[in-house]
Amino acid sequence: MNVVDLRSDTVTRPTAAMRAAMLDAEVGDDVYGEDPTVNALQQRLATDLGFEDALFVPSGTQGNLLALMSHCERGDEYLVGADAHTYKFEGGGAAVLGSIQPQPIVQAEDGTLPLEHVAAAIKPVDPHFARTRLLALENTWHGRALPLDYLQAAQDFARGHRLALHLDGARLYNAAVAGGVSARAIAQHFDSVSICLSKGLGAPVGSVLVGSAPLIEKARRWRKVAGGGWRQAGMLAAAGLHALDHHVARLADDHRRAAYLAGCLREVAGVSLLGQHTNMVFVDVPADRLQALDAHLRGAGIRISIGYLPTLRLVTHLDVDDAGIERVTQAFRSFFARG
Repeated sequence: MNVVDLRSDTVTRPTAAMRAAMLDAEVGDDVYGEDPTVNALQQRLATDLGFEDALFVPSGTQGNLLALMSHCERGDEYLVGADAHTYKFEGGGAAVLGSIQPQPIVQAEDGTLPLEHVAAAIKPVDPHFARTRLLALENTWHGRALPLDYLQAAQDFARGHRLALHLDGARLYNAAVAGGVSARAIAQHFDSVSICLSKGLGAPVGSVLVGSAPLIEKARRWRKVAGGGWRQAGMLAAAGLHALDHHVARLADDHRRAAYLAGCLREVAGVSLLGQHTNMVFVDVPADRLQALDAHLRGAGIRISIGYLPTLRLVTHLDVDDAGIERVTQAFRSFFARG
């Protein structure tokens, strides 16, 4: 039985066409700047998104860390959502490795940081305080695409307060497809953007950080310090190029399947639909039935993330087709029909 894995869009596997592109890739030593496929990927994303330069890195966590360490110095502070990935789910790297103090701000329901709250968190120029240098946003956030008018307001705000503006754009292309705009229309508001290739785009590994030439020069040094220097990384870069060519428009299929799944689960007694945003569906189920539900779904060849909370996040992606979604809905129905 083929497994339907809804734990995350990080579980995608390279397609046959992507594997062929990886096999045919030209390679070289990227630490010397001599891998032609890595260079092509970096140039592609810098050009597409309207930046001077780009840097291919092993992970989104490292891409965000390099951005924070390139924008900030020791003793500086960055403003970030209290439930943002860079603050909550990246091991405290900014503080541990960059000596950068995070100032978390509670996000609104749509994932935005209320700018009046951001303004109140900016520290005065005084030796008692960390120096506020950077505002970091996330798009998508729990599947929610940030409104374009908010991005413009955030850009104007950052400039008015002399702050740099970074985007954790792990799912940038999901946001662009959902909004019917180009990725560049979102990225243009930021001083740096980290883009993940190994989530919805389906590459096996890697992210790209884009920014100004001086910022990327600093990030390249920090990448080496953090142990992220590639050698013959062109095969991985080829997967990213293939993903950009073939897997962006199809994200709409993931969003459609998530919407269909949400509609089906809404009708299941015992399941409370909390929302559906891009390729993510959020539901609540009775906490005392979590483990039994997990066992039932596994028996049907379905994997979901089960934690200590009754809220489940179901994520559609490249490896989940219409038949898989039907199997998921039938499995939920049969489980909760048992009472």
